[in-house]
Amino acid sequence: MSERRWNPVLGEWVITATHRQDRTFLPPAESCPLCPTRPGGPATEISRDDFEIAVFDNRFPSLRADPEPPAVEGTELTPVEPSFGACEVVVYTPDHASQLGSLSVEHVRHLIAVWAHRTLVLGARDEVAYVYAFENRGEEIGVTLHHPHGQIYAYPTIPPVLERETENAREHEAHAGGCLWCDLNRQELDDGRRVVASGGGWLATVPFFARWPYEVHLISERHVGWLHELDRDEVDGLARMLLTVVRKYNALFDRTLPYIMAIHQRPTDGGDHDAYHLHVEFYPPNRTATKLKYLAGSEAGAGAFINDTLPEETAAALRDLPPTLEAIP
Repeated sequence: MSERRWNPVLGEWVITATHRQDRTFLPPAESCPLCPTRPGGPATEISRDDFEIAVFDNRFPSLRADPEPPAVEGTELTPVEPSFGACEVVVYTPDHASQLGSLSVEHVRHLIAVWAHRTLVLGARDEVAYVYAFENRGEEIGVTLHHPHGQIYAYPTIPPVLERETENAREHEAHAGGCLWCDLNRQELDDGRRVVASGGGWLATVPFFARWPYEVHLISERHVGWLHELDRDEVDGLARMLLTVVRKYNALFDRTLPYIMAIHQRPTDGGDHDAYHLHVEFYPPNRTATKLKYLAGSEAGAGAFINDTLPEETAAALRDLPPTLEAIP
């Protein structure tokens, strides 16, 4: 059962998906459902014995093209809707022991092409208002499968964070006459203290308003809204920047750092979203090598983030770590 329930207090939808309680949880490597199906081995989600990148429907989706009717009837105050949409799994590589930061530039370019293509395909569906590609990495984030992979959710409405971003972008354009993210890029370049890396048409910074200690945003220098709008050089630049940031994360505490990677593109609901600017956000939960940043009372109960570090200092720490953007082969 999967349904959407309206929260009139916060003005947002909550997805209820009870079947996800039974999803596969941290199986041993030999039983990984995201590995290729090897000759003589157990069948997995991927029937081929080898692949470069694989995409398939999530077996435990929160959103579906043909959802069942809701389990309860809603009211005028608290309506209920079927969870229309899609949930896909993107397997980055057949190598179970690999990770995003271990891939080649060419492989990451292909991964970007997959994200762009699936955005176009899913976004063309009438019931889809927003396509969101993301990666959860590490048990600290809550992953249930260690094999390197990400996910793509196609929502029937614009999710709350993205809705706030689109509204603020539209308001900024109306009052300041330009793009919010373009103006942020100019401010960060002028200041310089929060820049982690720049080049290839991209700027990586710990934002002035970072909520997580080592949060990093990747913003395209050119004003574009979707991945498919990037030219070849910008795709190459994004691939190198992704590898630069993830490898710096791994060098930070000499371990594979957990994170959430969120790809923010324009909505696909047919509205006017020209003010919106493509960017990628990373949220690692670590505040030190051994301590995590938890969403406690202020964050969870009041929605007010408290950052225990200075963005200028965490940016300097990341900037000084290898590799540089130019060192990515």
